[in-house]
Amino acid sequence: MPEHKKRVALCGVILESNAFSPIATEADFREALYVTGAEMVREARQPVSILPREMAAFVQAMDATGAWQPVPLLLTGCPPWGPIEGDFFRACVADIVAGLVAAGPLDGVYIANHGAMVATDNGDPDGTLMAAIRDAVGGDVAVIATLDLHANLSQTMVGATDAIIGYQTNPHVDQVQRGEEAAMLMRRMFAGMAPAQHMIRLPLVPPSTTLLTAAGPYGELIDYGQRREREEAGEIVNVSVFGNFAFSDTAKNGLSVVVTARGDAAKAALLANEIATRAWNNRTAFTRDMTSIEAAVAIAARDDRAPVIFSDAGDNPGGGGEGRTTWLLAALAQADAKGVYFGAFFDKDLGAEAHGLGEGAEFQAVFNRTGDTEFSKRFEARATVLKLHDGNVAGRLGIYKNRQLKLGPCAALQIGGITVIVISARNQTADPVFFEMFGLDIAQAHTVCVKSRGHFRAGFAPWFAPEQVYEVDTAGLTSPILSRFNWKNLPRPVYPMDPDTKWDPPG
Repeated sequence: MPEHKKRVALCGVILESNAFSPIATEADFREALYVTGAEMVREARQPVSILPREMAAFVQAMDATGAWQPVPLLLTGCPPWGPIEGDFFRACVADIVAGLVAAGPLDGVYIANHGAMVATDNGDPDGTLMAAIRDAVGGDVAVIATLDLHANLSQTMVGATDAIIGYQTNPHVDQVQRGEEAAMLMRRMFAGMAPAQHMIRLPLVPPSTTLLTAAGPYGELIDYGQRREREEAGEIVNVSVFGNFAFSDTAKNGLSVVVTARGDAAKAALLANEIATRAWNNRTAFTRDMTSIEAAVAIAARDDRAPVIFSDAGDNPGGGGEGRTTWLLAALAQADAKGVYFGAFFDKDLGAEAHGLGEGAEFQAVFNRTGDTEFSKRFEARATVLKLHDGNVAGRLGIYKNRQLKLGPCAALQIGGITVIVISARNQTADPVFFEMFGLDIAQAHTVCVKSRGHFRAGFAPWFAPEQVYEVDTAGLTSPILSRFNWKNLPRPVYPMDPDTKWDPPG
């Protein structure tokens, strides 16, 4: 008899929701990523793909490990923004469930989500989607999800899946490994493994600047979890530590530990408790100082130093920022800073005007001309159009490596000693390609400023060591100073906003 091909459904709705940012609409998703059916599998098998790398890696790993039949349903996502529009989210869930029902008997479902999504009328849409998938396929089908390490975990998410696998690196450079891990675990379930997972969530909501993994308390915690997983390799198959995404402002915020055992739920619970207790005992380490705008301008003015890179931390499109605040840009321009690369400023109108004028044109550049917001104020300066680009590029380093980027009409503008990159599709500047597409050499810059909070560290690592990186305290929708926000749903008390918060290990 011919070998039975395991049938695995593929799906995902990917969004990191900042509750303080504008609503993420259907148009935002369709513009960024909306793939159904056979196109999903074709894209997953391309060397450079529009798909998230974990989905492509899952498909390729399944291809390499035996016969199977992918059942592609719907994969959609957009850059971090506000809550997803409720009607659109429900339509996505309905489409995925209808596809599962129409597919007939399945052996597995792979879900590629972010894990920190909220909807306009739902505080846990990730859980809603996963529960709907479980209800549609039943309890005997393997359901595995991969999530960003900034996910906000709920018991609904854990109860609806057999395994949740989180990223281990921030900046995120291990999506391929996590997709491959999901495929290998799926294969082990096909061979008879029945995993059991356990989750513990702490009243610990760290600022995003403390959730890097190369060093610091979060990296040490993840490293400890991986060491314990190796030590318990006979029983434990995955340890994931989720730092949470504070700006989602949900009841399920808090650093979470999820441990998946080969089959013994008690062993998973025991190790989860051990790691969570370790995190809580080290909670005071989850603080970090920032650089003021005034100090950053002073640093930029110095000639007796190595090149530096500034993170415009309060306006990170990778965390729901608009990508168009002018605080740092205006301060540098006013100080007549020299040798500065600044990118990338999201302004469709300015990009279109530059393309209409052409390279070499001099004009009065108006940033945020169509209406400013609380944080994104109007700014004007005399500028020259250096170069233009259509914005279709392939990422080269870090989180965007081998990802196809569509940034829309882009321009490099010269404002005094500052070269400003303008883009027409909101993305964080986490890859040198944002500058290199204009022929700019990062090594020639005295100061680089990026609208990115953490992922730029991987993309710009060849030029900037950790001691050359400064996180600038700019106002915006992603400010790491959490006390500045009017929280509505965040569970209180939580550390470090509430220093006297208590937590006792379960059992």
